[in-house]
Amino acid sequence: MTYQDERSRRQGGFTLVELLVVLVILALLASLIAPRVTGYLGKARSGTARTQIEQLSTALELYNVDMGRYPTEQEGLEALVKAPAGGAQGWDGPYLGKAELPLDPWKREYRYRTSSTGIPYDIYTLGSDDAEGGEGDAADVRYSTLRTE
Repeated sequence: MTYQDERSRRQGGFTLVELLVVLVILALLASLIAPRVTGYLGKARSGTARTQIEQLSTALELYNVDMGRYPTEQEGLEALVKAPAGGAQGWDGPYLGKAELPLDPWKREYRYRTSSTGIPYDIYTLGSDDAEGGEGDAADVRYSTLRTE
C-alpha cells in the first residue's frame, strides 16, 4: 500500500466517536433551547386569544349598533355569524370576516355570558388547562364589560 492510498483511505469520512460527540452537542443545545421555545409558544397562543377576543368584542359592538342589544346567552356568539331565529330585525351580519366563529388557540369555542339585563358581556377562554385561573399558557384570557359589585 502506498502513502497516497493510506492517506485517501483515512480522509474518507467521520469516525463513530466524532459523530457521537456532534450528536451529544446537538442534544445539549436542544435541551437548553426547547424550554424557551415552548415559553414563546405559550405567549403566542395567549396573544392570539387576546386578539381574537378583541375582534369578537368589536363584532359585538357592531351587532349592538344594528340590533339595539347584545346577543343573549342563548343566542351566544353564533349571532355574530348567523341571524338569530325570530329576532333578526336589523341584523346586518355576518359581523366577522369569516362566516364561522374562530376557535381559541387550544381548539375550543370561546365562552360568552351576559348579565341579567344583557347589556354588559364577558368573552373568555380558560387557557390550555380549560380550568378557571392558571398561570402562563394555562391563564384565562378574557374581555369583560361586566361589573362585579
